Amino acid sequence: MRDDSAARRHREAWAGLRGDGRDGPLIGGPRRAGARPPRHFTVHLGFVATDPAVAREQAVAYAEALGLLRPELALGAAALSPADAWHRAERLFCDAVGPDGERCADVSGHPGFHHAPGPGGLGWGDGD
Repeated sequence: MRDDSAARRHREAWAGLRGDGRDGPLIGGPRRAGARPPRHFTVHLGFVATDPAVAREQAVAYAEALGLLRPELALGAAALSPADAWHRAERLFCDAVGPDGERCADVSGHPGFHHAPGPGGLGWGDGD
């Protein structure tokens, strides 16, 4: 005669998980009522380039093209890093906030200025 005590104990333990005799899922529903608020996510695209300057130029072109196809993308958050060193990511676009709330869509490190002395300190233009 075969001893099936382990299988019996397993069935009894599973049946005893819900000691109240109700049927239904063992996993509870979400604690938060309603839908979750939208969150930001990042997509990482890999490509090959001969040097960092070429890689930056290609990355800007890819980001701008994707921005034309999908206007909901946050281009100001686009960054470039070596494939094996994401912690060394550098921003591709300036994204400075202007006096009327607009954002600079030029490439990072572009000529001109966004910071000037005095109250408010933020300015647009080619500098003096």
